[in-house]
Amino acid sequence: MKIDVMEDFYKLLHPCMTILIVSISREGKLNVMTCAWNMPVSEDPPLIAVAISNESYTNQLIKETGEFTVNIPDEKMLKALWICGSKSGREVDKFKLAKLTTTSSKKIAPPIINECVAHLECRVWREVEAGECTIFISNVLEAYCNQEVFKKGVWDIEKISLPMHLGGKLFAIPTKIMKPP
Repeated sequence: MKIDVMEDFYKLLHPCMTILIVSISREGKLNVMTCAWNMPVSEDPPLIAVAISNESYTNQLIKETGEFTVNIPDEKMLKALWICGSKSGREVDKFKLAKLTTTSSKKIAPPIINECVAHLECRVWREVEAGECTIFISNVLEAYCNQEVFKKGVWDIEKISLPMHLGGKLFAIPTKIMKPP
């Protein structure tokens, strides 16, 4: 028997990789936001897409500067993920609240988060208005990660626990690698 889940339709597509997006104002004020609505959209050129609420401070800052970093956390950062996804950067310093530190990026103004295991430096290529969100399709200018957790083009899930967002306060951790028979 199947039930109606239209109210939560998007959660049928979860769990999703949970990332931290860092943006910056023209004046240099930093913001960080948790995001699960993200995906690669092209290998050549390297493009990703992130869907961000039109009401969010992150959306405003990315529209201002056209740049952001994607920072991939591990399981140890669950509390920071929750803080950065449930508070507004207009009202609080989420870096301080979540105890996050930053280092300059290689090619863009928004920095990377030191506590994360991987990073993408992105510059907006196109914006698409989609309901209550803007989809930022962005060029990946740089991509780098901790070498011990990403080998031969895949995450080593025996060495890293990557939080995947299920919805609300729920996360899942991939624990098994499988191949088709």
